[in-house]
Amino acid sequence: MRSETAPAIRLEDYRPPAYRIDKVHLNVLLEPAATKVTATLSFARAASTEEGTPLVLDGDELTLTGLKLNGEDLPQTAYAATPDRLEIQNPPAAPFELTIETEINPDTNTKLMGLFRSSRTFCTQCEAEGFRRITYFLDRPDVLAVYTTRIEASKAECPVLLGNGNLVETGTVDGTDRHYALWHDPHPKPAYLFALVAGDLAQVPDRFTTASGKEVALNIYVEHGKETLCAWAMDSLKRSMRWDEEVFGREYDLDVFNIVAVSDFNMGAMENKGLNIFNDKYVLADPETATDQDYANIEAVIAHEYFHNWTGNRITCRDWFQLCLKEGLTVFRDQEFSADMRSRPVKRIADVSLLKSHQFPEDAGPLAHPVRPRLYHEINNFYTATVYEKGAEVVRMLKTLLGGEEFRAGLDLYFQRHDGEATTIEAFLACFEDAAGIDLSQFALWYDQAGTPVVTVKTHHDPERQTFCVSLSQEIPPVPGQKSSKPAVIPLRFGLLGPNGEDMEITAPAEGARIAGDVIVLEKAQQEVTFRNIPSAPVLSLLRDFSAPVRLDHKLTLEELQFQAAQDSDPFNRWQAVQTLAMQDLVRLAGLIRKGQPGVPSEDVIRVFGSVLSDMSLDAQLKAQALTLPSEADIAQEIGKNVDPDAVHAARRLLRQAVSRQHGDAFLAVVTGLSGDGAYSPNAAAAGKRALSNRALYYYAATGSPDAAELVWERFSAADNMTDRLAALTLLVHDHMPRETEALDRYKARHETNSLAMDKWFMVQATAPGEETLAKVRALMSQPLYDAGNPNRVRALLQSFATGNPTQFARADGAGFELIAESILEIDKRNPQVASRLLTSFRSWRALDPQRSALAESALLRVSSCEDLSRDSRDIVDRTLQ
Repeated sequence: MRSETAPAIRLEDYRPPAYRIDKVHLNVLLEPAATKVTATLSFARAASTEEGTPLVLDGDELTLTGLKLNGEDLPQTAYAATPDRLEIQNPPAAPFELTIETEINPDTNTKLMGLFRSSRTFCTQCEAEGFRRITYFLDRPDVLAVYTTRIEASKAECPVLLGNGNLVETGTVDGTDRHYALWHDPHPKPAYLFALVAGDLAQVPDRFTTASGKEVALNIYVEHGKETLCAWAMDSLKRSMRWDEEVFGREYDLDVFNIVAVSDFNMGAMENKGLNIFNDKYVLADPETATDQDYANIEAVIAHEYFHNWTGNRITCRDWFQLCLKEGLTVFRDQEFSADMRSRPVKRIADVSLLKSHQFPEDAGPLAHPVRPRLYHEINNFYTATVYEKGAEVVRMLKTLLGGEEFRAGLDLYFQRHDGEATTIEAFLACFEDAAGIDLSQFALWYDQAGTPVVTVKTHHDPERQTFCVSLSQEIPPVPGQKSSKPAVIPLRFGLLGPNGEDMEITAPAEGARIAGDVIVLEKAQQEVTFRNIPSAPVLSLLRDFSAPVRLDHKLTLEELQFQAAQDSDPFNRWQAVQTLAMQDLVRLAGLIRKGQPGVPSEDVIRVFGSVLSDMSLDAQLKAQALTLPSEADIAQEIGKNVDPDAVHAARRLLRQAVSRQHGDAFLAVVTGLSGDGAYSPNAAAAGKRALSNRALYYYAATGSPDAAELVWERFSAADNMTDRLAALTLLVHDHMPRETEALDRYKARHETNSLAMDKWFMVQATAPGEETLAKVRALMSQPLYDAGNPNRVRALLQSFATGNPTQFARADGAGFELIAESILEIDKRNPQVASRLLTSFRSWRALDPQRSALAESALLRVSSCEDLSRDSRDIVDRTLQ
């Protein structure tokens, strides 16, 4: 019988819990195959709950071994238990205590949810609904309790025992080789923030003194031998703690903050109160094995999980529909932190690039949903770019509209008003309304409407009247399941560029749409703004700093785009102008190639790239970003329908080659001029120079000359850091240069024992263009180093192939789709979360040309026809096919 999608959970059906849990005492006796959990839970009936209402607790693959009510065994006639549910049929009216004994098997828990083992280390992942795999519970975020956890294990196997909160007691168990640790978390929290770790781990200690003078013990726990790889993570943590005090007034509230790095983890990291558990790729780093991007990611993710202590832990979500309340807000906070630690313009461009490449396609496809969805079938599938990245953009718009001071006042009120609560988006916005005296009811539409608004712009300059008129309109394209959309509040930061490239001074009040400083506030479907005393026609620089997550339909002329690329005072719009010029030419070239016609890249575009390269006013990292061509996925998204990935790939290669031929000597000068620039440092300035040098090498390699191939080989051989080594290896493999096989073998010999470095080796091969890649990916899946049970390795090979190699994933013979479909069905049996995320690589299948689209649909139907497909994968495949 075909598995069915789980019943829909709807926001409007939310009801407060019939019972609350005030205190949780857990006694966890750890054994690899038979862990015993005794949960003593203090219940009280809600005032609105009728006497005799059954108490229904969530479970997931649990074995119940004992049940007591107020210390007495509960008769079997008084309850009903299955692996997924425990119902107490007539609970006492007065507060009562329920003691539940369960037995679980961490060794066989391949889902990596609940309690599982990673490299012999016991660890947990309870968000969103993993705690119910440990014990029966009211596993929902609005049930907040104070937890005390006793952990017992073999001292030889698990010398380290960690839990939430503060350590209050340790000891040995008389007559055994076992020991225990007692942890107490004084802050009420939902079950999804529970954590436990036990194993033989090395400790990297440090300390932090808070603004009020409190000493906090900091620890990072890793596998033995990896202690030296934690320095950057620890430094990032301490900078995060200080920054949160200085920028948001948030001080840490426990005596200890622990981080544990594990190699088998579905997510990037988890913000469990006082005990953060991390995928080790976001903790471990040294120049030999980590790239500059790895260092930046570690800095950002460490900060993100720490910032959750207030935006997620101290104040949490009332229900999972409010997920963006903690994630969108915390992503905004970690983006701001990284911008302060590095280059703000560079960070902004990177964040917007991520949004456009991941969230915009989500908004435009069958998996579209609002920032706060109103319905879900499987909550694990809503940890999406829309919730995280678009959610952060909504918070950023709020700051843009209110200004820095009133935004901070609103956030301070939020912390003051809702500390210790599970709350909602409405309550969050109400704090800003009260602090700023503003009505945000229309702004709230950003949380409730799916789709990316398209803002259409037309301008007219009247030299006689010296007026400049800007006509604006907004529209959200149709979204599946969304009948209609209302006009949103869209803040458009702007400037009027004069002939000298400087922003014109606006001396007279503008008429029409509301303007706040340098922001036009678009609030209606159509509005106009008229500027007076504008003697010469300006170039309108709109959506500066990407002030709203919208698509801009602004038909600037070639001359205006070139002017903006060279003169705009806003770094983001300078970058955007270059990207727009390149994108327009790439779309044109792809169209010609698809028709079998010769495509010749635009000399104007090639000239702009040369101007960027020679512009001494740009810092190295910003220049490297401006010289980066739009990705094949971005080009396909711009084309929108009837996409031929082979034509897109050919167009991009053609423009790269044309730019390299025209400016080859200049690129070579950059490569040689920035080589060997002192000892490695992950700081922004040094990382920027490496980024520019490797971008220049990318173009110089495209000349196809023997000298270029030799230079790439030399860079690979002589590299003293992973950033340069990986950049050169990628060129050798992706451009199919001589000695590519030798390079792969050398890399493997050097890094074979380092799993994170080997993930990069798999990824480089999976994303290489060429007909032979599919066979190579299949061969790599049979490699001894390929671990199908490790999410990082699956993502490095299969996810990279499906999302980073459009020509081979969407092969005209359908073999790429079939590989991923069969892999999904195999992975789904072990780890549904990893399988369902791999399924999202099919989200844009309808945009492909008819032949490829039909083949993709066939592969999806193969997945859909599986009789025992998991809820996670069933939800994604059904929505993708709708």
